[in-house]
Amino acid sequence: MKEGVIKFKCEWIEDKPLPLSILKDLIITRNSLYSMNLIGTDKDGIGYGNISIRYNENQFIISGSQTGIKEKADENDFTTVTSYEIEKNLIHCKGPVQASSESLTHAAIYSACEEANAVIHIHNIELWKKLKNIIPTTPEYAEYGTPELAFEIIKLFAHSDLMKYKILAMSGHPEGIISFGKNLEEAIRILNSYT
Repeated sequence: MKEGVIKFKCEWIEDKPLPLSILKDLIITRNSLYSMNLIGTDKDGIGYGNISIRYNENQFIISGSQTGIKEKADENDFTTVTSYEIEKNLIHCKGPVQASSESLTHAAIYSACEEANAVIHIHNIELWKKLKNIIPTTPEYAEYGTPELAFEIIKLFAHSDLMKYKILAMSGHPEGIISFGKNLEEAIRILNSYT
């Protein structure tokens, strides 16, 4: 399937946005990543990259599907993933927009790592080529937005130094890099340390 196409099953309840007080840092960070071309849209108009923060114990707030086109995201561009079932390729979300097609990837990190409270997924071909198979890397057969990718990320927590690096490359998702941390500041700091 082409990038930007939602592969997972998304059960979405349309609802008003969360308060700006909750989203402020998320919006600022996302817009900064957009200005660096790490989140955005490709020449075909298909969105790439996304960002999330943990919200309550088993929920997270994530940028919405196809919001990469917007130079300045606002509170209407984020939704809450209220539950997920990786093995069923299923996401439940609630908010003004459907969750990103990469939601299962974020879910994998939050479920495998209790201390992860922020996840950043960017696209950068030079960085991806430089880091692939140097930092923890998922196998090529695990494509973006699939349960296979989510399960391979969970495996990296058990069988690699992912907790040391807190950044990974996705072989089956050219350009795709993910960093995470205890907060957005740490996730950005880790990402910046490799750029």
